[in-house]
Amino acid sequence: MSPGDVVEFEIPEAYVDDAAAEAIPLDVVYEDEDLAVINKPAGMVVHPAPGHHTGTLVHALLGRGGTWSAVGGTARPGIVHRLDKGTSGLIVVARNDMSHRALASQLKDRALSRTYMAIVRGLVKDDAGELEGPIGRDPKERKRMAVVSGGRFARTRYQVVERRGGHTLVRCELDTGRTHQIRVHLAALGYPVAGDAEYGGREEGVPRPMLHAWRLRLRHPRTGVEMSFEAPRPPDFEQFWSSLN
Repeated sequence: MSPGDVVEFEIPEAYVDDAAAEAIPLDVVYEDEDLAVINKPAGMVVHPAPGHHTGTLVHALLGRGGTWSAVGGTARPGIVHRLDKGTSGLIVVARNDMSHRALASQLKDRALSRTYMAIVRGLVKDDAGELEGPIGRDPKERKRMAVVSGGRFARTRYQVVERRGGHTLVRCELDTGRTHQIRVHLAALGYPVAGDAEYGGREEGVPRPMLHAWRLRLRHPRTGVEMSFEAPRPPDFEQFWSSLN
C-alpha cells in the first residue's frame, strides 16, 4: 500500500438463518442432558450458511427435540466446534449454555482433545512430527486458508500409521483449532489430504477429502468425569485405503 492508493471492497450482507427442525437421522454416539456426541457423515454441513439452508447438522439437532445451547446464536444452536462438510467423524454439541461454555473453555485450554485419521498423497518421510505455521486467509484466494505471515498460531502433531500405494495413513492431533488446519498443514508439508481438491489433493475416484475425526476426549462439563469416544473409519475411507494394496 502506498499513499494515494484507492482500495475498493464490498461488505457482504449479514447472514442470519433461524433454522427449523428437520427429521434427519443422526448417528448419536452418546447423549445426556448436557451434551451429545455425534458421528457426522461426510457431506453434511454443520450449520446454516449461504448455499446451505437445509439439511445441516443444526437442522437435525433441532429435529431431535429438547433444548440446545444459545451461546452461538440462533443459526448455531448447540454448536461448540465444527467439522468441514467433507470431513466425517466426531463432533460434540451442547444441550445448554453451561455445557457450551465449559466445552468451549476446554477447547481453548486444549483439555478437549481431537484426533483425526487422514490419508495423504505421497509417502511421508518422517514417522512423526510437529507442524507449526500461522494460518490465515490465502492472499491469492480468499476462500482458502494458508500458512501466512501474520496468521494465527497453529500446531498439528502427526504420526504415520502405515504407508502403501503412494499414500500414507497418518494420525493427527490438534493443539489448536484453526479453520482447515490439518488440511493446510499437511498440504504445506507437501502431502495434501487425498481427494482434497481445494488444497491440491484431487484424485480420480476419490469423492471427498479422506479426513476423519476419529477420537474425541473431554471432561464432562457437569461432573468433570473424563470421557473418550471413537468413531470407526467410514466405508468410503476404508474402501479407498484398501484399494491401495
